[in-house]
Amino acid sequence: MDNPVSNHFQKKPEAMTSSPAQKALHETIRTQLRYEILSGILPVGQPLKQDALAQRFKASRIPVREALRQLESEGLVVHHLNRGAVVAGMSMDQIFEMLDIRIALECHAAKLSVPNMVEQDFQTMEKILEAYSKADSVQEWAEYNRRFHLALGSASNNRRLRRLIEEFCLNTDRYTHVLMSKATGKERPQSDHYRILEACRRRDVPAVVQLLEEHITETKRELLAIARAGDDRPTLARPTPTMA
Repeated sequence: MDNPVSNHFQKKPEAMTSSPAQKALHETIRTQLRYEILSGILPVGQPLKQDALAQRFKASRIPVREALRQLESEGLVVHHLNRGAVVAGMSMDQIFEMLDIRIALECHAAKLSVPNMVEQDFQTMEKILEAYSKADSVQEWAEYNRRFHLALGSASNNRRLRRLIEEFCLNTDRYTHVLMSKATGKERPQSDHYRILEACRRRDVPAVVQLLEEHITETKRELLAIARAGDDRPTLARPTPTMA
């Protein structure tokens, strides 16, 4: 079985196209590893050996160490005494806490964003939802869900807020979409998305905020039901499976 740390992957985040002169090396390494963790390419428990990463990125251990430190501050990497850095897992309680944070962040971003939206914003969200409808894997659902939620707050013109939303949204999606796909499929979340988009087109800020809060809260309720049924054991320790 190939080592996912040393492989070249099928797709890369946009940030990887930046030249070294434009971006610090440790940021480039962090961005790529973050993408691979959140997309499930690097599974929970995967060791992140500094020597192997330094060789892969043609760098010294110093930027690798800094990239891993930043990923640890985001909760994506954990250091074990005898194993070094590994991809972090997340308990059900931690996911619930993150979903509460998502509600606060995304609803505030929506309040700022909706009044600033123009037709291009609506078309962007509609194209994302069309791609979501055509998608047939859990990984694709998670990706288009991520893009929709980020697009919803993009007109807030607040990059720090967007960064926080991206961090918390992605960090929960790699767990919740595996579980939620079993409970609801993609139709009910997609119906919520279209209602949110329609409210955005009406510039009905209170309706957008209410629908968004209910949308994320429903995810939490479904996960609570799964936990009560005893399905919260190893499933949470496995990320969204990658596509062949």
